[in-house]
Amino acid sequence: MRAALGLARRGLGRTWPNPTVGCILVRGGTVVGRGRTAAGGRPHAEARALAEAGERARGATAYVTLEPCAHTGATPPCADALAAAGVARVVVAIEDPDPRVNGAGVEALRRAGLQVEVGLLAAEALAVNRGFLLRLTQGRPMLTLKLAASLDGRIATGTGESRWITGPRARAEVHLMRAQHDAVLVGAGTVRNDDPRLDVRDLGMADHRPVRLLVSGTLSLPRDGHIGRTAREVPTWICHDPEADPARRDAWSELGAELIEIPWQADGQLDLPVLMQRLGDRGLTRVLCEGGARLAAALIEDDLVDEIVCYTAGLVLGADAIPAVGGLDVAALQLAPRFRLLESTQVGPDLRSRWRRRG
Repeated sequence: MRAALGLARRGLGRTWPNPTVGCILVRGGTVVGRGRTAAGGRPHAEARALAEAGERARGATAYVTLEPCAHTGATPPCADALAAAGVARVVVAIEDPDPRVNGAGVEALRRAGLQVEVGLLAAEALAVNRGFLLRLTQGRPMLTLKLAASLDGRIATGTGESRWITGPRARAEVHLMRAQHDAVLVGAGTVRNDDPRLDVRDLGMADHRPVRLLVSGTLSLPRDGHIGRTAREVPTWICHDPEADPARRDAWSELGAELIEIPWQADGQLDLPVLMQRLGDRGLTRVLCEGGARLAAALIEDDLVDEIVCYTAGLVLGADAIPAVGGLDVAALQLAPRFRLLESTQVGPDLRSRWRRRG
């Protein structure tokens, strides 16, 4: 099952709106087939593992990280395929809460006479597909907030200089994080100040292009920057106020961007819970937010941040520098949003810590 989970992790960021699943077929102590969900969500992991195993699948045990599907969609049910191939036993990490499955896959396997066990390494499997499961149960994707800051929590000097606070190894890891998410989210200020590319570089994944998500209520974004010039080549979605200037809308549409209307909240900010629901409606399961400070604060305040990955560099910039997170209006410590530490690792000269929302 650990090997199957390793296969599943390799599909992160590539299979949405489907989950990423790993499947290992073992017969007589020998692995006879391996598969993971293909890019775009099909073929499924079980189908690929069965194709590799061929006749050797008869009498084998299948280790699958998510309950095999039992419904006919673009492909036949994987539960039926496992039974037809003569697999004798199926070990499932977690059941699939998708209403089309939700125990039906396990039941179909048992009706076909296969031995089925559920729950092996369930916690690890839940972590791998947390985004997919959140989309099914809460209607929104998982959101990871990435911060790269000084020891005193600053992301740029008072003059705006930010390249580079962290070292090359930390920056390479950020590109891997992008590759493992369906989309990369930034605010309008980041687009105006940094002219980001929001792509995956130097990892041999030039063909992998996460969706670029921009939040700009008024669509006041430079169209001559990198994102504007490549909006037709790389999926680019811009979340904006319904009352945004029609001329700006038309200009971005002509460049190839997809525009998503998001209503205002009473505090004058775009309604971020609605934004996340709209992204879930479009199939996204994992979103990586890379700033800026105001957007980070708003997402935390709306309780939308599931994990924070923070790269801390060994320098101090002082109170006149730009903070990593904007104002939260926390009047008492007991009201502060809290996260629990999952891991802490040295990355070159920097420190990476990963935190998960409590509750």
